[in-house]
Amino acid sequence: RAKAARISTCGRSGSQERGGSGPVAMADVDDTEQFEQTDSGASGTYPMQAGLVRKNGHIVIKNRPCKVVDVSTSKTGKHGHAKCHFVAIDIFTGKKMEDLVPSSHNCSVPFVQRTEYQIIDVDEDGFCTLLCEDGSTKDDLKLPLEQNSALCDEIKEKLEAEKDIAVTVLSAMGEDLIIAVKDLSASATQPKAD
Repeated sequence: RAKAARISTCGRSGSQERGGSGPVAMADVDDTEQFEQTDSGASGTYPMQAGLVRKNGHIVIKNRPCKVVDVSTSKTGKHGHAKCHFVAIDIFTGKKMEDLVPSSHNCSVPFVQRTEYQIIDVDEDGFCTLLCEDGSTKDDLKLPLEQNSALCDEIKEKLEAEKDIAVTVLSAMGEDLIIAVKDLSASATQPKAD
């Protein structure tokens, strides 16, 4: 019976199954293409042999981009692999993380980029309006209140004094963080050395 019921509905058009009558007209079908926005497909990391990662380099530990503060390598053991013990600090949260990886195995290293933007304004929620090189604005970056409140206070004071300032933004694995501020008006007024 289940087959018979299925076969009997196959002969009907789409509007008849939905309770309508007659054949489906072209205007009844929603055939507009839907596209979702995605990134370029490039990864935020690249592989590197664990034995080649050095102090002050970067590594991914537990899916977080980290700066290596200490590396120690153990000798080869009875199973044949020397191991690298990494002690690192998460570059966005400041949390200490550790990992133990065989030195001949690959580990993930994040692409870390520093970009300088001129800052125009900070709204009451702490979101910054940054001026990009092409003249467009970036409005999705928040002041690092939890990570560095002294830096936030300095940015707000300089904006209230109507100084031209730039911020350095650290970017890795889809995250951004303001890490430094620089006064642009001071560097623009200095005479050039001959």
